[in-house]
Amino acid sequence: MTETPSMHGSPATREAPSGHGARRVALVTGAAGGLGREFAAALAARGHRVAGLDLADMSGTAELLGPDRFHPVRADVTDPEEVGAAVEEAAARFGGLHIVVNNAGIYPPLPFEKTALEDWRRIMRVNLDGPFLVTRAALPHMRAAGWGRVVNIVSAVVFLGPPDLVAYTTSKAGLVGFTRALANATGAQGITVNAIAPGLTRTETAARTTGADGGFERVRGLQAVPAVEEPRDLVSTLLYVCDEGSGFLTGQTINVDGGSAMH
Repeated sequence: MTETPSMHGSPATREAPSGHGARRVALVTGAAGGLGREFAAALAARGHRVAGLDLADMSGTAELLGPDRFHPVRADVTDPEEVGAAVEEAAARFGGLHIVVNNAGIYPPLPFEKTALEDWRRIMRVNLDGPFLVTRAALPHMRAAGWGRVVNIVSAVVFLGPPDLVAYTTSKAGLVGFTRALANATGAQGITVNAIAPGLTRTETAARTTGADGGFERVRGLQAVPAVEEPRDLVSTLLYVCDEGSGFLTGQTINVDGGSAMH
């Protein structure tokens, strides 16, 4: 079959696959522990420079990765001024910004009838306003580079709808919509936007929230893969969507939950 230019797009809209050798600058929110620390370590191991954004102490992540590969920035993802300053600090520290991983989030289990308006608003502020503010601040740097990867961490609950997580599920479903619409808004600029949907993953926060109630065992029983999900189980998917050769993957939500939700 004869290939034509239209089959591959124009040079302005398509990048040439080049493996994962290019060194980029990444910003990971919620990098103090759990998935965020795992993601920061994985991106640093791939050769990228990583800035971590969190309100919690990131000394453990900084000690793990070292100052040449990791720079902690304290900021509240719901505060526009703090987010703007943090993004600029990260870009100045490493000379640009190319990858954003919107990982910070909260998921208090609340019966719907007992969810106060302030509970609802707080969950939306962290889980939806946070990715909006961080991504909005980072996009000018990605546009300047002509290359970018935005990765939003959502949840398999958007496919399952657990009754005690109505507010959380709504916020993550909103983030799926944000992913799809933003992908259309930035695709022509060499910037992809994708979401990763983990299942219940064994982190310190998840253990405090659901571990005592047997949540891990209950979820494991619903999965095709009968094992508790660990942060490392999500690393290969993160690296895949951030890869230099993944420029034709955008607007997608990739479910990584051991098969509890299949779609």
